[in-house]
Amino acid sequence: MSTNTNNTTEKSANRTLLFTMGIIIFAAVVIAIIGFVFMNRPDSYIEGQVEGTTVRISGRLAGRVTKFYVEEGDTVHAGDTLVYIHSEIGKAQLGQAEAMKEVASAQNKMVDAGTRSQIISAAEQLLAQAQAAETITQKTYDRMQKLFAEGVISEQKRDEAKAAYDAAKAARGAAASQLSLAKAGAQSEDKASTAALVDAAQQTVDQAAAVYADSYLTAPFDGTIDQIYPEAGELVSLGAPIMSLLKTDKRYVVFNVREELLSDLPMGATMKVMIPALGKKEIDVKIYYIRDMGSYAVWHSTKSTGSYDSRTFQIKARPVEDVPGLRPGMSAIYSHPEK
Repeated sequence: MSTNTNNTTEKSANRTLLFTMGIIIFAAVVIAIIGFVFMNRPDSYIEGQVEGTTVRISGRLAGRVTKFYVEEGDTVHAGDTLVYIHSEIGKAQLGQAEAMKEVASAQNKMVDAGTRSQIISAAEQLLAQAQAAETITQKTYDRMQKLFAEGVISEQKRDEAKAAYDAAKAARGAAASQLSLAKAGAQSEDKASTAALVDAAQQTVDQAAAVYADSYLTAPFDGTIDQIYPEAGELVSLGAPIMSLLKTDKRYVVFNVREELLSDLPMGATMKVMIPALGKKEIDVKIYYIRDMGSYAVWHSTKSTGSYDSRTFQIKARPVEDVPGLRPGMSAIYSHPEK
């Protein structure tokens, strides 16, 4: 009796053990299936990255960085002053250019004023002499004409007096013309030459002033200070980047996808992406750029049959609406239909 009871208990324990093992095996199979499904699931996701347009701020003036008006991470607007660069050389070049302009202007005034007064004075004296000579020769000719009419002198004497009077009258006309030219100013060639010197000097001043104006560098557009390279007090060379400015309105996401997915991502299409850094927020972005990445980015087939090589394309898409807090470097996740 006791033996039967023990057998029954042993059989019950075995059934319980088998049942438990069955449950464990079933659970393991279910877990394996779920794991297999979720292991393959990432294939339906494409991870991209948020990018932005960054511009390096540099100037045309070599000098010493004296003061920064911004710090990394600051938001600035177009026209805001960013940094001051002190340059004694730039200041000296501007002063030299302005001095050369003064010299050219003085030469121009001298041609048009100083020399003209001397020429006018000499021309007036010549005209006065010519007028006096004309008066004397006219009186002489009048007397000779009267004497010729009375038969006292010959016709030749009268003609000689007439020729002298005509010559004096012509000389007076020439002197009057010279005075008129002197009053009109210097010769046009001289004026043009000195005026050209003044223009050239002004251009040199403008160029030096434009370079010296880069002592204060300003923001060319609205954006965020991404990185500052030198420290205050350091020397910077001509054209050296001082800082980089990230454009506020130039955020976009970049994805690298296999070509078989392009049918779902045509140019101009709107796609929904998830930004983990913004609390897994989903945003809409519009595709504006699609480009083949070249032969170095080809997915090569590892099978002799049933597969093929697939090229990789880069896709860029801009947010349809403004997304506060969206910054370059953040991940962007796109879920695409299974192929």
